[in-house]
Amino acid sequence: MAVTRNGQPVLELNIDAGNECWLARKPGAPQPPALLQLALLAALEAISASRSDLSILRLHAGEWPEIKAELLRSGVAREAGPSLTVSPAMLWQLPQLWLPQVPAIYPQNHARSGERWHPQRPAKPQGYVYERFIPWLGQSIAFRVASVEQDLHTMHKWMNDPRVAQFFQEEGDLDYQRAYLGGRLADPHMLPLIAEFDRVPFGYMEVYWAQENRLGPYYAADDYDRGWHVLVGEQAYSGGQFISAWLPSLMHYMFLDEPRTQRIVGEPAASHQRQVRNLERSGFAAIKDFDFPHKRATLVMLMREKFFSNRLWHPSPKA
Repeated sequence: MAVTRNGQPVLELNIDAGNECWLARKPGAPQPPALLQLALLAALEAISASRSDLSILRLHAGEWPEIKAELLRSGVAREAGPSLTVSPAMLWQLPQLWLPQVPAIYPQNHARSGERWHPQRPAKPQGYVYERFIPWLGQSIAFRVASVEQDLHTMHKWMNDPRVAQFFQEEGDLDYQRAYLGGRLADPHMLPLIAEFDRVPFGYMEVYWAQENRLGPYYAADDYDRGWHVLVGEQAYSGGQFISAWLPSLMHYMFLDEPRTQRIVGEPAASHQRQVRNLERSGFAAIKDFDFPHKRATLVMLMREKFFSNRLWHPSPKA
């Protein structure tokens, strides 16, 4: 395996692709430690993204003198005799590989919204917030923060598609969509995202803090629980191979964006049993059914520990 930058080799590795995948560093030109570590992380990500069976990767400790201390400090690796072990469950919690903007840990200070007592939320980012290459598609998925200026007409088309309007129920003219998207952008607890495959928009996603959401009163919401709504606006991207890419990628983004988030929740209609089963295959647990004013819903929940330890960035067997 070779890792390049601007067409120039940075790192070359021999890979013994057994049950415990060994990576041996080939001799090469010296590299700045920060660049060398980034190249190694990229190689580890590529291998662990393409092999769902790998629970551990190994490096020869003596081959990495320039960056060994930083690998240990950052949690990328642990010492095991003459080797360094890399756990994909740890690696995939390091945000710098997937987040173009790595947010600082926002100080905790509580505030009140109506009857909800919750942490103050950081200012919203702009632009791209997540990108990941999907091996089984040969495409990259990316999420960027929606904007009225860039996305109004796309949102208008999607929201008024009868296939979408049937369940999202936010159809309306351009003024309605301008107010809808503007309201989501102004709401501190909501982050509206446009999802893209290879920079082609295909869907709209809303990420929210559960404490301040309508869902919060219906269960014992933690301070950093997050939830989500999704619509796939382009029907060409509605197949299972795409769902198996965007669903775990969205969960991955939420866990990376805030390391204090331990649970991701959702509230699909209880009558949508196929959707609930698909979520269960993707690692969610169906907790209970309950009644919103507008629908009977199923509370579903995904735990951080389960997502990473079970390597759920890979597609589920029946996705």
